[in-house]
Amino acid sequence: MKSTATRSTTRWLRTLGLTGGGLALALTGALLPSATAAPGGQTGGSWAETAYRGSVDVVAGPDEDQDTIDGVVFVDRDKDSEQDRGERGLGGVTVTNGRDVTTTDRKGRYELPAFDNMTVSVTQPRGYQVPVDDDNVAQFFYHHLPEGSPELRYGGIEPTGPLPAEVNFPLAPSTLTSSAKQHCLIGGDIQTYDQDEVEYARNGAFADLAARTDYTGCGALFIGDVVGDDLSLYPQTRELVSMLNGPARFLPGNHDLDFDAASSEHTFDTFRAKLGPEYYSYDVGKAHVVALNTVEYKSGTSYTGALDERQLEWLRNDLAEVPKNKLVVIAAHIPLLDFADESSNRHQVAQVKEIYELLEGREAIALGGHTHSIENLRAGDSLQGWSDVMGVDELPFTHITAGAISGDWYSGTVLPEGYPAALQRDGGQPGVLTLDITGTQVKERFTVRGADDSHQMALGVNTPRYREWFAAHRSAVGSAPEYTDPLVVSRADLADTTWLTTNFWMGSTGSTVTATLDGGEPVEAVRTQPMQGEAQKIGAEWSDPVAVQQQLVHGGSVAERSMHLWRVELPADLAVGTHTAEVTATDVHGREFVESLTFEVTD
Repeated sequence: MKSTATRSTTRWLRTLGLTGGGLALALTGALLPSATAAPGGQTGGSWAETAYRGSVDVVAGPDEDQDTIDGVVFVDRDKDSEQDRGERGLGGVTVTNGRDVTTTDRKGRYELPAFDNMTVSVTQPRGYQVPVDDDNVAQFFYHHLPEGSPELRYGGIEPTGPLPAEVNFPLAPSTLTSSAKQHCLIGGDIQTYDQDEVEYARNGAFADLAARTDYTGCGALFIGDVVGDDLSLYPQTRELVSMLNGPARFLPGNHDLDFDAASSEHTFDTFRAKLGPEYYSYDVGKAHVVALNTVEYKSGTSYTGALDERQLEWLRNDLAEVPKNKLVVIAAHIPLLDFADESSNRHQVAQVKEIYELLEGREAIALGGHTHSIENLRAGDSLQGWSDVMGVDELPFTHITAGAISGDWYSGTVLPEGYPAALQRDGGQPGVLTLDITGTQVKERFTVRGADDSHQMALGVNTPRYREWFAAHRSAVGSAPEYTDPLVVSRADLADTTWLTTNFWMGSTGSTVTATLDGGEPVEAVRTQPMQGEAQKIGAEWSDPVAVQQQLVHGGSVAERSMHLWRVELPADLAVGTHTAEVTATDVHGREFVESLTFEVTD
C-alpha cells in the first residue's frame, strides 16, 4: 500500500476548521473520509440481511445428574436455534466449563463436570459461526450460578437454578469463517464514563465501523475497559455494537469490575451477565483466537495483571486441542508485556513466561489494550524493565498494544465532528486495530478514527524553543499557554539542534523512515527508542511535539515517551525562507506512507 497524500500547513488549518498553529499541527489528517470497505469485504447481501441471529438452546430441567453438564453442538440449518430432525450433530468441536476442555463425539455430543459459578462455552470452529443476538453480541455460552450473584450494585447474574437438562450450541455454516483470509477487528478501551462519552464513541470509531464490511467473518473483539466503572452503561455499549457489520465479542478490563464483590470469584459477574464469559476461544480461518481475562482483583486491594489458576488450567487444556499448524492470537486487556509500563509488574501479566512456554513452537501474536497507547513490538525486542521486573530478556513473537477507541480518556479539544482530540499517551490518535490474516501470516493496520488507512503518522519540529516551553509547562497539563508558531524555526534553533520528528504510530523494529528536504537526497531518520535492552527515554528531547502542543494546552496525557518516534536533525545552515520536508515511512511489511511538512526558517 502506498499513500501519496501530502498536506501543507495551510491545508491542515482549512481541513480542520481550527485556529492556532499548535492545534492544527497536532491534529493533522484526523478528519479524512472513513474507509468504507477494506480488502475482503462481505458479498451476497448486507450483514443486516444475512446475520445468523439466535441463542444457545437451554433445555429446561432440572437434570437428574447435577454433577455433569451435557448437550450437543449441531448444525442449525434453519437457524431457529433448536436441533430439528435432520440437523446433524457436529463432531470434533471444543466445549469447556472454563476449566476442563472436551471435544464432541461424532454425533456432536459433549459431557463435562459441573460446578457452581461456571460458564460453559463452545469454541466456534472454522467454517461455522455462532449466532448473534439483536445487538450483534455473539451467543456461545451458558452461565451456571444456582443462587445467583451476591448482592451487587450493578446486579450481577440472576439465579440460574439447578442444571438444565441440556445446554445445546447451534452453529450455522459460514464461508466467511472458513476462508484462509480473515480481517479481525480489535477495539481497545471504549471506556465510556457517561452518556456524553457514549456519544463520542458513537460519532467516532463506531460510525467508522458501521461503514466497514471487511470484518464480518472474524468480527470485532473489544479487549476490555468496555465502560469506565459505571456498569449501568453496558446497555449503551450494546447499542453501539448494534451498529456493526459482524459479530461482537468482549473481554473484561480493570474498569469492568464489580468493585463491591466480596470475593474474587464474583468480580466480573455483571460483565458476564451483560456481555459474555471472562475468557474463551474461537476459530476463524487458520487462526485460533484466545480471549483472556488478565485482570486479577481482590476486594479491598488494587488490581494486578494476572491469570488465576482455573484460567491457566483452561488455557493449557484449550491449547492442547489446537493443531500446531494454526496461528494463535492471544488477546488480553492488560498486555502480557508492553512498552508504556515496562517496569511495572502490576500492568503486565505475572504468568507471561508460562504463557510463552505454552506457545513455544507455534505461530503466535499477542494483543493488549489498557495503556491507551499504540505499540507494535516485534520478536527480539527487549527493554530493561522486562528483564529486571518480569524476567523476560526478549519477545518471542509480535506483541501489539491496540490503542484505545477512547484515546486518552476522551480528553482534549472537542472537534466539530462530535468527539475530542484525545491524543493518546504516545501521541497516537484514537482508532482501531485490524489483523489482516492470510493463513498464519498477519499484517496489522491501525485505522485512525475518522480517517482512512493512509493516515499513519504525524510530522513535527522539535526545537530548543519548544523544549524550553515544554520544561516551563510540563507540570501544568491542560493550562499551558499555546505554543505559537510551531513551524517557525530560528537560525539560532538550528545551530542548537532541531529535529524533524515522525511519530509513525504502527512503526516498529524493521520499519524505516526517510526524509527529503526541498527535493534533495533522502536521509534516514533515527529511531529514538531502539528496543535493544535499554530503559525508556523520557522527556522533551524524546517527545512528540505534535501531540504535546495539544496535550499541555488542552489536557490529557503527555507524549514524552514512545517506541515509534523517528527524527532527523535539520541542517544548521538552512537558508532563511520556506522549506518542505517529505517523509516516507515504510512498515515491517513493506507498505509505504508519505506525508509532507512545510516550515519556515527565520533570522
